Amino acid sequence: MLKRQNPSTPEHRRDLAADGGALSMSHHDSRSFFSLSQLVLSAGRLKPSPALKHSKITYFEVEIVDMQSKKQICIVDKVPPASTLLDVKHKFHKACPQWYPSRVGLQLERNGPFLKDSVSIQSLAISSIVTLYFTDLGQQVGWTTFFLTEYTGPLLIYLLFYIRLSTIYDQVESRKNFRHPVVHLACFCHCLHYIRHLLETLFVHKFSEGHTPLKNMIKGCAFYWGFTSWIAYYINHPRYTPPSFGHKQVSYAALAFLMCEAGNHFINVALAHQTNSGNRTCFPSPTYNPFTWLFLLVSCPNYTYEAGSWISFTVMTQTLPAGIFAFLMVIQMSLWAQKKHKLYLKRFYPEVRRKAAMIPIIF
Repeated sequence: MLKRQNPSTPEHRRDLAADGGALSMSHHDSRSFFSLSQLVLSAGRLKPSPALKHSKITYFEVEIVDMQSKKQICIVDKVPPASTLLDVKHKFHKACPQWYPSRVGLQLERNGPFLKDSVSIQSLAISSIVTLYFTDLGQQVGWTTFFLTEYTGPLLIYLLFYIRLSTIYDQVESRKNFRHPVVHLACFCHCLHYIRHLLETLFVHKFSEGHTPLKNMIKGCAFYWGFTSWIAYYINHPRYTPPSFGHKQVSYAALAFLMCEAGNHFINVALAHQTNSGNRTCFPSPTYNPFTWLFLLVSCPNYTYEAGSWISFTVMTQTLPAGIFAFLMVIQMSLWAQKKHKLYLKRFYPEVRRKAAMIPIIF
């Protein structure tokens, strides 16, 4: 008799376990793969790791062309978009050391206006290549140097005439003639005027980092130094005659001169404070200081006081050179005031529209 195989024998159970384990593992693998596929599809596109990101920066090339000959001087490459025109000038100076930044004038178009150093290259660029026209502005000086040189000369020149050097006046005649008190007062007022200018240049006025051609400083020095020599020669001359109306004319004119000097100083301080505080939305308004009340009538009271100082000095000394100098100063101040008044009208129209530039009604 054949013996029936018992399905529960250990060998049979081992075979079933092996088959069932294989089926179980195959089913588990398929479920795992299906779950991973669903996870990938639901997550969307795979994003690269942040470490693999690369920011693409576009650099500009600045072509410097001579305005006269239209020939290319050099190309400043790899200029970042955030660079300013001053940065380009520094790189241009490295390529061409004979032209330092303050001497370089750059224009976007021929015969166009010179671009400011604060202009960004990105604002000028139409493509990746920016063409700028170069003009040699000549030797330059800073504004502080300009004014210090211009005002120091008259101060020293007047003192040389006041002490009556032997090379200027006859010493015998100088010892014989008595000096009128107005001669000493004129020296005090003249020195006070230029000392105030020097101190305000150093401690009050805030000049930009711009420059001006050296020839402008030479012309300014020639004007101020030349007129100072002419005025001082007549006032300190041994044969100088005092004013016609005597003590009253000298006293009232000297008082007016001192008031104009004080007013000029307080106006300059007010303007400097307005600029430093960053309040550029409104025009400077009068304060408790009476010298600032002139802001109610004119937009450039500093020029009004400056002209008043020289008119008072002319009346006090009663000399022709001082009168000519005062006349020229009034004309020059009025031109500067008109130019500033136009700028003020653009920036502070509601506050300035009913004011004169320098002298009420006239200018």
